[in-house]
Amino acid sequence: MLNVLGQVLIYIVPFLLVLTVIVTIHELGHFGVARAFGTKIDQFSIGFGKTIVSRRDRHGTEWRLAWLPLGGYVKFAGDLDASSVPDQAGLAELRSRVEAEHGPDAVKDYFHFKPVWQRALIVAAGPVANFILAILIFTVLFSAIGSQVIPPRVGSVEAGSAAAAAGFRPGDLITEVNGRPAKDSQHVIRVVSLSSNTPVRFVVERGGLPVELVAVPQRTQIDDPIAGNVRIGRVGLGLASSPADVRQVRYNPIEAVGQGVMQVGDVLGTTTTYLGRILTGRESGDQLSGPLGIAKASGALTDAAVNANPDPGYMALNLLLTLTSFAAILSIGIGFLNLLPIPVLDGGHLVFFAYEAVAKKPVAAAVQEAGYRVGLALLAGLMLFATWNDLQKLNVFKFLGGLAS
Repeated sequence: MLNVLGQVLIYIVPFLLVLTVIVTIHELGHFGVARAFGTKIDQFSIGFGKTIVSRRDRHGTEWRLAWLPLGGYVKFAGDLDASSVPDQAGLAELRSRVEAEHGPDAVKDYFHFKPVWQRALIVAAGPVANFILAILIFTVLFSAIGSQVIPPRVGSVEAGSAAAAAGFRPGDLITEVNGRPAKDSQHVIRVVSLSSNTPVRFVVERGGLPVELVAVPQRTQIDDPIAGNVRIGRVGLGLASSPADVRQVRYNPIEAVGQGVMQVGDVLGTTTTYLGRILTGRESGDQLSGPLGIAKASGALTDAAVNANPDPGYMALNLLLTLTSFAAILSIGIGFLNLLPIPVLDGGHLVFFAYEAVAKKPVAAAVQEAGYRVGLALLAGLMLFATWNDLQKLNVFKFLGGLAS
């Protein structure tokens, strides 16, 4: 029983804590821009379900803390629910009621009657807040700690591998990957991992001269301590730079901001590349993770940080840095997910607003209602698929099979 409780504390609590903070920042993005435009807001909730504590501010907004820590929401005045999904008949009734109770001028304070550009900015502010949060986190980390740059020097080449067939040799320094400078070892690993069965062009420095090589990564299943069982591209290279090659780089505040922006761009670039390969049939999508996988990764990172050094001070600092970095990555993921052009997500709202701006009229009520139904189905399907991936990576089915036998 104590072991189970310990696993819950390690895996679930850090994930819920980080998720709640990130979603709260997301909703504060919506809230801040809406308040700047004078939008009437009924509720700002941290968590869902029954209210634990609440207070009402001078603008009439109820700030509430609820018992289920799975995010939160902003509820604008006149919303039929916390998702701000409009219903045309409901909006017409709302306009009539507001005009009757408060006069025609009061309508302008309601979200659904704001100019389309203001509604678009309010909706986009949530994902933008997630990206800004990630940039701030990376900026602080780069300012305080800097970064360790490990050059991608080849330490070993597996016999019979794609790298051996391409002509790699120990001691080669990889300087370019697919026409772009190789920043460090992680950059090379990231490109190769996402290029299964796709030729990757390398330029290596050998004896002071550039040599061009082409290798085709093979999709290989590995047991990653963080992600679980995943299939990634591998060419059979072992990157092992000498201590003399490794550099610790320090950044001033301006440079740290630039590095933070670049880090967010790298994560978004990797994400879009992977999704693009899924859509073109070059990846199976088995690396997509849902809440179970993210919680597992959070727990694995927490466990590694706690066990890295027995010193309490070092342990606490390492845990703080680990969870902070994890929060930045998760914040980018949530911001990106919300920008997907799926109705019910922020990106879907923005698509409807773009149509309204061009056509000078809102999307037909029937189309919106059908779009939201399709969007919910797509979102549910995506979550089920990601959860299936999580169960596979966690070997749940193998475990259950063992119990049955």
